[in-house]
Order: sequence, then C-alpha cells, then structure tokens
Amino acid sequence: MADAGSSLRQALSAIALRLQDAGIERARAEARLLAAQALGISVEAVVGDDGRVLSETEQRALDDLARRRARREPMSQILGYREFYGRRFAVTADVLTPRPDSETLIEAVLSHVDRAAPLRLLELGVGSGCLLLTLLAELPQTTGVGVDLSQVALAVARANAATLGVAGRCALIEGDWTSSVAERFDVVISNPPYIPSKALAQLDPEVSWYEPRLALDGGEDGLTFYRRVAADCERLLIPGGLLAVEIGQGQCDDVTQLLRQGGLEVLESRRDLAGIERCIRARKP
Repeated sequence: MADAGSSLRQALSAIALRLQDAGIERARAEARLLAAQALGISVEAVVGDDGRVLSETEQRALDDLARRRARREPMSQILGYREFYGRRFAVTADVLTPRPDSETLIEAVLSHVDRAAPLRLLELGVGSGCLLLTLLAELPQTTGVGVDLSQVALAVARANAATLGVAGRCALIEGDWTSSVAERFDVVISNPPYIPSKALAQLDPEVSWYEPRLALDGGEDGLTFYRRVAADCERLLIPGGLLAVEIGQGQCDDVTQLLRQGGLEVLESRRDLAGIERCIRARKP
C-alpha cells in the first residue's frame, strides 16, 4: 500500500499491483472502483483528480477495501450493489451477485409476453430479486410472487423491491421451492442452483468462498432443482403458460429432456453474450 500522505495516483498504482498479485485480472479498473467507494466520489472524479493527496483517514479506508478485495471478496459485496439490466440492486453475502448472463432470461421472457397484459409471475429462488423485480419494472401491469428458503435473502429482495418502486406488486415469501405455492401463473422463472456438488470447490474464490452455497449447489449432477420444476409445472402454470429457466454450461440437453418429461413443450434455448446456452424457454400446452 502507498504511505499516508501519498497521492491518489500512487495509491491506485499500489492497489493495482496488490490486486494483480492476488490473481485479479482487471486490477487497475477495480482499484479505481475501490477508490471511488472509499472516497465517496465517482470513478470519473478518481480519474480526473488522481493528483490529490490522501488524508490518513482516506488512506485507511482505501487500504481496508483493497485488503478485502485482495482476499477475493466479490466487488459487489464490497460496494454493496451490482448493476443489472440498467438498474442497481443491493447485494450482500446472503445472495448471489446478479450477473450479465442472467439478462438472457429477462430477454427470453420479454420477447414472449404482451407487455401490456396483466400477467401473474412466479420466481422460484428469488435471491436479490434481480429477475423478478426487473420483469415487474419492465411489465407495469404484472404482479408477482417470489419464493426463497432464506429469510435474509428475502430481506435483500424486499429492500430492492422498495427501491425500484415495485413492492406493491409483489409478494416475497419464505418457502421450500414449489411446495409453498398453490396458485397458477402465466409465467414461471428460475435461476436455480445448478452447480454439481463436487464442482463447487473448483469455482472462482469469489463464488466458492463468499456466495451462499444454498444458491449454488444443484446436487450430485447439478439437476436436482430442474427435476422439481419439471415435475411441478403442470400444477404451477396455466395452459399456454411460459417457463424460463437459467441453465449451466453443458446442461441444455439434460434440462430439455427433463422439461419434456414433465409435459412441457420446449420452445428454444438462448445463448448468453459468451455464446453459452444459458436459458431454456418452454410452455405448458
């Protein structure tokens, strides 16, 4: 770390080297994000005023954030938020960090539904609420239900719903997956746990060390929760209703088969920006 009384430019260089040594690829960009957070200014101000001399208090605050990131704590948890589909979502260690890959599911739903229709929407495993709440924000006549087993995750989702102004159109309830839901819906969405149990340790430290295992562990083959969704869609969806699920790399064929066995018509799979099959869209006949 740079010494107290050093310039912001010197501190950024020292932090970038430390992050690089910790195996973080975008070290310089992340150093600027940490500086913006520590100093309470924008990233643009960090770049434009990097000759400023840091006070001891500012240096300590910056050192603390850099130390956390060097331990591979996710940037989203350090900052307390993550952008998703043009909106900011609060993030804690109790929820998965929203990722651009999951925007594939948002697009899959929006391309299928009538945006002016009064739809009923269900999300299984709500986490931060980024999927359910984004769709409610995009579909102003829609109401929704989000189910999660974690009370602390639901608290994060409720805060995000209030921030986005959609709290009055959604119910966020504690429950064990589909067993907590009795009504039928026009649309069911889910980004379920899909990492095979034995593969969890091989994930990046930001995920395997810091994100909730409950939201990651998909059982021995990663398909446990897809089996539950496939088995319950007959009960959860209205005739013609839509199911959209996020999937892991290489899972498309297996999940497609499970959904068909559950009586659904699989409409398509969608690829994320990296070209990986990331979402399956299906309907109840």
